[in-house]
Amino acid sequence: MKANQLTRGSKRRLMYVESKSGLIGGAPARIGWVTFSQSGRSIYYLGLQLSRIKGGGVRGNFMDVESGSEFWVSGVKRSGSNAHPSERSLAVEVDPDAMGAYEAHRAEGGV
Repeated sequence: MKANQLTRGSKRRLMYVESKSGLIGGAPARIGWVTFSQSGRSIYYLGLQLSRIKGGGVRGNFMDVESGSEFWVSGVKRSGSNAHPSERSLAVEVDPDAMGAYEAHRAEGGV
């Protein structure tokens, strides 16, 4: 696993994933465990393979390899303001298997 700002050297990380053109598992944004490709440039989440958009996208920083849809992916913030800066607020769902880690992150300052 290549260590970079996104992976922080981990194979799995709690992340905020926001769809810029639809829903992810019934919600516009989710917090859950993502895994990384060996190079650390692609993210896998809920059956999606998201690759970094070179040079930046119009509304997101990652793109679904299969559909071309854009996504905003970032680390989870303790303050709870995870949405892309251009969004006001979104309904965010936390995956059940990530709820404990998310609550610990918010309460203690990190995962």
